[in-house]
Amino acid sequence: QVHLVESGGGLAQSGGSLRLSCAASGFSLDYYAIAWFRQAPGKEREIVSCINSADATYYVDSVKGRFAISRANAENTVYLQMDSLKPEDTAVYYCATDERGGSACEWIPYETWGQGTRVTVSS
Repeated sequence: QVHLVESGGGLAQSGGSLRLSCAASGFSLDYYAIAWFRQAPGKEREIVSCINSADATYYVDSVKGRFAISRANAENTVYLQMDSLKPEDTAVYYCATDERGGSACEWIPYETWGQGTRVTVSS
């Protein structure tokens, strides 16, 4: 059974950093695409970043140069390093995965989701 668990959220000050983790079980991340989404209060969910099985990455414009996605296949975990945080990064962050790992990851209709981890950035 495919299962994802996010961790690493919390409270950070503007300009600070957090690292989110998405630990997978029941499958090997090597061949899957993984994405990080976020949903801020009163807003629609948006994709933040993703990585496909060939390690091609995507970032939404608002986080380019500040966030970095990486995978540690030996740990079956994907990370989202978030630096230079801004109050507008405040949201619940979700990781998602799909077996269509070779596709352009920003267009995949992800089917398996974690429970989310809350990130709050204070000004």
